[in-house]
Parts: sequence; C-alpha cells; structure tokens
Amino acid sequence: MDDTRPARGLRALARQRMREEILAIARRHLGEQGASGLSLRAVARDVGMVSSAVYRYFDSRDALLTALILDAYNALGASVEAAEAEVDRGDLRGRFEGLARAARGWALADPHSYALVYGSPVPGYVAPHDTVGPATRATRVLADILLDLTATHRASGAPRPRRLRPEVVRAVAPVTEYIGGRVPPDLAVRAVMVWTSLFGLVSFELFGQLHNVIAEDLRGEFFDEAVSRLADSLGLPPSTRDRRR
Repeated sequence: MDDTRPARGLRALARQRMREEILAIARRHLGEQGASGLSLRAVARDVGMVSSAVYRYFDSRDALLTALILDAYNALGASVEAAEAEVDRGDLRGRFEGLARAARGWALADPHSYALVYGSPVPGYVAPHDTVGPATRATRVLADILLDLTATHRASGAPRPRRLRPEVVRAVAPVTEYIGGRVPPDLAVRAVMVWTSLFGLVSFELFGQLHNVIAEDLRGEFFDEAVSRLADSLGLPPSTRDRRR
C-alpha cells in the first residue's frame, strides 16, 4: 500500500487551488491594465507570494496569457454547446439562435475574457498550437448546424447553391475542409460572413460602438432581430417553435 498517495493528492489539490487563484487575480488585472499590461510580478504581489514563486505555476507572462486564453475559449465553447444542445436537433434555426445568444451572454458576463480573445492582439504574444482546439469549440457547433442544413437541402431537393468564381472557392477551401468537405463553397462563404457579423455585433455592443446608435435597454431585442436575419442569410428554415404558433 502506498501511504504517500493521500499526501500527493492534497499537494495536487493545493497546487490547483493556487493556480486558480493566480488566474482569478490575472483576470482582474486584465480588466484594470489590459492584456498588454499583464505582469507576473504584479499578479504575484496581489496573490501574496514572492514573484519567483509564481514561476512554479507559470514560467512566463505568455504562459499565463495562454492559460487565460484557454479558459476563455473553453468557457465560451461550453456556454455555446450547452445552449445549442437544449434545442431539438431538427430545429436548425433554433440551434443557431441559441448559439448566438449564448455567445453574447458569455461576452457580456465576462467582457475582459472576451476582449482577450476577440479584441486587439497582445504585442509580442504568439498563441501556441494547443489553443486551436478550444478556440474552435464554438465554431464546431456552427459547423454541425451547417452539416445538418446541407443534409436537409439534399434530402428536400433545395435549389442549387450560387456559383462562385474559382478564386472564391479556393479562398474558403480551409472552411470547407474544416467541415469535412461536405458543405458547398457557397454555404461556406455565407457561414464566414455570418460568423464575423455575429461577433461584430457582440464586439460593437461590448466595446461601446453602439452608444447613441441602439437604445441601451433594447439591445437584446435588436440582437435577436439581427440574429434572425443572419439565420435567413444562411438559409435556415423557420424554427419549429415558430411553426407551432
């Protein structure tokens, strides 16, 4: 019997709690100084440890930034996945609308994390490859909706997609490849337009560009209308909830 296992477990738990405390303080600093002003020394001071001790958890400012970015992308992905999963699989529009509202809700609840991943790039920081998976969690939800839409169109004999110039087809090749080559390039073009528009809406609201443009107490209603129009541009059929009314 290994009597050291409980001790190792307690040390691991203590280490995890300290790591979470460092990240919590770092998130607060994001709001106060922004990502470019993040300092391991300042975070260590507010945690209450000497600056050299924090390096046992994060060996550089970039490592700390990466941890914050991973947490942000995973939190967004989890929010989007949970909201979309609550909608009937056949309700493609409802799934997209749930995705969109979850993305906005997460951004408004954690604006500093949103700004970290969708705001201005941090000078000198290069995200490592292990951020790619978490960064695409929300995108994967949209991709699944597009796949189901394509299958629905094929089954129903929907009109052929718009013909594109070869240069445009090549331009969106990374998107079609990401979705497994099973959506037409025309839908890939519309998906990129919709995705950038969706996060443009969120960014404009979060960063103040809607001030004196959209009534502050009605921005949720405006967002819902915009999302409905984005769903139209994707060619998503009416929600099953709408058809029951």
